[in-house]
Amino acid sequence: MKQKTRIIVHGVMALAIIAAGAAGYLLLKSVRQAPARQEVHPPLPIVRTVPVSIGDLDMTLSGEGTVRPLAEVQIVPQVNGKVMEVSPNLVNGGSFEKGELMLRIDDADYEIAVTQARAGLQEAESNYQSAVEDSAAAVSEWQSLHPDTPPPPLVAKKPQLEAARAQLEAQRAGLEKARLNLARTRIYAPFDCRVSSEQVDTGQYVAPGQALATVYATAAVEIVVPMESRALEWFNVPGFTTDQKEGSMVAVTAETAGRKIVRNGRVVRAQGKVNEDTRMVSVVIRVKDPYASTPPLAPGQFVEVAITGHKVRDAAVIPRAALREQDMVWAIDPKESRLYIRQIKVAYLDSRGAVVLSGLNAGEHVAVSVLKAVTDGMKVQDVQTGGKDTQ
Repeated sequence: MKQKTRIIVHGVMALAIIAAGAAGYLLLKSVRQAPARQEVHPPLPIVRTVPVSIGDLDMTLSGEGTVRPLAEVQIVPQVNGKVMEVSPNLVNGGSFEKGELMLRIDDADYEIAVTQARAGLQEAESNYQSAVEDSAAAVSEWQSLHPDTPPPPLVAKKPQLEAARAQLEAQRAGLEKARLNLARTRIYAPFDCRVSSEQVDTGQYVAPGQALATVYATAAVEIVVPMESRALEWFNVPGFTTDQKEGSMVAVTAETAGRKIVRNGRVVRAQGKVNEDTRMVSVVIRVKDPYASTPPLAPGQFVEVAITGHKVRDAAVIPRAALREQDMVWAIDPKESRLYIRQIKVAYLDSRGAVVLSGLNAGEHVAVSVLKAVTDGMKVQDVQTGGKDTQ
């Protein structure tokens, strides 16, 4: 009996424990709150930008070219003979002033020719004077016999007189030619020049037309710079974009002898034809007195040019990296941090970047970094840079 009662008590206690656990579980389940759903935001794209500044801008158009002489000629003799004297400056790199003696050819034969021509002239003058007197005497005799009739030409000895006159003129021309040939035995510098090559020395026999040296003028040099056709809108090219005689000013920079030299020049013209392959226009820039200081701006040097163009109102300069296809940019509103795809008008690309005439507002930023996907008005994270390394 006692054993049965004990079993019943243990069973009741087990049921009570199970019931208490179930009640606790239901109680905890009823008071537990479900966790709130958290919205996940993807990170905003990071865009590197530079600020836009609007204002008046002096256009500066850049280019490159090679210095060439304004005039280059060959020195050739007009008479033949033996070279008796050569100037010590007649060497490659030597220089001459206009009218300075370059070389002298043996003039002995030409002195003799002048003497002979002078003698022939004197004889012709004497013959002519005799013909004049003979004609006058014949006319006088005819008039004494036939006072009312003019003398025939043969009686007046007009053919003999004309022949004597012609011979006189021929002798005068012969003397002038002899003197001219004598003068041509001395060859002088045609202008202020430097020698680029020479092929003559003392004792050499030379003939007319033989090239003895090549010289180029030092009064000025020229630089031919290919430019895009649309660039010519922004500066003066005489005879091409303006009727004015003077073109735009130019700063010409070259490096020589370990130094950077800068010379002032001016646009003087455009070459006659547009390049059929590149459609570029070759602009000619002239620099005066290239040897006025040392080191000089010598022919053959590679130079960079900066042409001073017109003033542009309400323009901006942005890095080239900010340009997208078809003159588009990504403009960033710094207040909203939103990106807008913007169409702009580009005037020209120079060393500073792209000169923009319209399409941007002051205070905006332009993106210089690249994004894989862009939509108009998208939110971005604007990171402003200095822009120095974004050209």
